[in-house]
Amino acid sequence: MLGDDWRLQQDNNLKHTSYLAKEFLKNNIPEVIDWPSNSPDLNPIENLWVIVKGNMERQMPKNLNELERFMEKKWSVIPEIMIKNLASSIK
Repeated sequence: MLGDDWRLQQDNNLKHTSYLAKEFLKNNIPEVIDWPSNSPDLNPIENLWVIVKGNMERQMPKNLNELERFMEKKWSVIPEIMIKNLASSIK
């Protein structure tokens, strides 16, 4: 949907700064915003994860494969306008 015209903001939690995570970001993300680890949470993705998590908990996947299938399905049906509204809610 966005092509290469987007940036990733993350909170620099230790799990996001592992070698494996850094390599994935380097190879798959157009740009990662340098963000301090103790900053206030101004990331609209957190609100989106609440919606996805609520949908997932109702599904009760029984294993990792089911979880992955459900996540792909739930993620793909999120209305584009919802994503745009969440993104534009942060000034």
